[in-house]
Amino acid sequence: MDVYSQKRRWKLLLLLFALSIGAMSLVYTNYLVGSMAVSERRNAELWALSTKLKIEMEDEHFLDFLTEIQNKYTQIPAIIADSHDKILAYKELDSLKTNNPNDKSKHYDPAYFREQLKIMKEQHTPIIISIGSGDELYVFYKDSQLLTSLKYYPYRQLTGITVFLILAYLAFSSSRRSEQNQVWVGMAKETAHQLGTPISSIMAWIEILKEKYGEKDEELLDEMENDVTRLQIIADRFSKIGSAPVLEKHNVKEVVRNFIDYLEKRISKKIKFEVKGEPVNAELSVPLFEWVIENLCKNAVNAIGTSEGKISLNVSQNKTHVYIDISDTGTGIPKSKFETVFQPGYTTRKRGWGLGLSLTRRIVENYHKGQVYVKDSELGKGTTFRVVLNAGH
Repeated sequence: MDVYSQKRRWKLLLLLFALSIGAMSLVYTNYLVGSMAVSERRNAELWALSTKLKIEMEDEHFLDFLTEIQNKYTQIPAIIADSHDKILAYKELDSLKTNNPNDKSKHYDPAYFREQLKIMKEQHTPIIISIGSGDELYVFYKDSQLLTSLKYYPYRQLTGITVFLILAYLAFSSSRRSEQNQVWVGMAKETAHQLGTPISSIMAWIEILKEKYGEKDEELLDEMENDVTRLQIIADRFSKIGSAPVLEKHNVKEVVRNFIDYLEKRISKKIKFEVKGEPVNAELSVPLFEWVIENLCKNAVNAIGTSEGKISLNVSQNKTHVYIDISDTGTGIPKSKFETVFQPGYTTRKRGWGLGLSLTRRIVENYHKGQVYVKDSELGKGTTFRVVLNAGH
């Protein structure tokens, strides 16, 4: 199992663990809510019974006892109404909206009562009181504030945990990316520094060889010089990592064509190149952009392997963007790996470092403010990568 499969597995396990905690919290809270709901139903029934007794009894001391029961042990919002929904009594409602309607100096809101009665009817079946006259009264009640808060507690808890985990993940990822960027920049600049001395030495040796064997091996020495020039470009690329590159308007197709002319002579003759499209302009850092094309083409070469194949590069544009599609006839990429191939360290080669496509994405997105992604791929038939740049008008 590769490192990215392991990471996905751990993420899945952590997600399942978090969901299990949330589920257990939800089940336990629902248990508590159910127990409280039964208790509040009993309290509502107690209030209904005490109200019925107050209506029917005339003993003054007993009435005081019933009033004490109602005040102390039935602290849930409730309303008593007749069969026509005329409100006869209520308790534990908003005192600012439930003052005596006969007292004009105090606020009374009939709409508030209708709203509360509707809520109570929707929440619970009413308790029926049969009084001595043969009439029936209905006790409606709703969940107390404590019970309502407890119902929503696990969802608030899960929301809080989720927000915390997201923020923690973003902070950790940002810190990790910053650390990775520092490592990338340090390694790149050190590489450029280390390449400087041998490149200068090789250039001097080539000049000596030209003086001695120039007429005999001119073509060979010219190609050697081209390779050394290429090394200089590579060193220049590494030196630019971490610094904002200067972007200038260039003909994209021409830049691609020039690089392919160089690369074509240095890979297997079994692989044919084709550059198509229109001459369009975009803001580029040519050394870095050539690095992008090089990485994508070498990736295509590796996908084709030792068999015959073709790599096509097509340049196109619309009003706002330039598109460079690099297509090969290689082994293809599974859809599940379309994003994974750009992660540092991912490679299917035994001796590969898995840095080429990761670096390609950094160059395109960080330095050219563009995009690079797998546009299409089919196993056994090939892959198309797409680079998107901002059009230069």
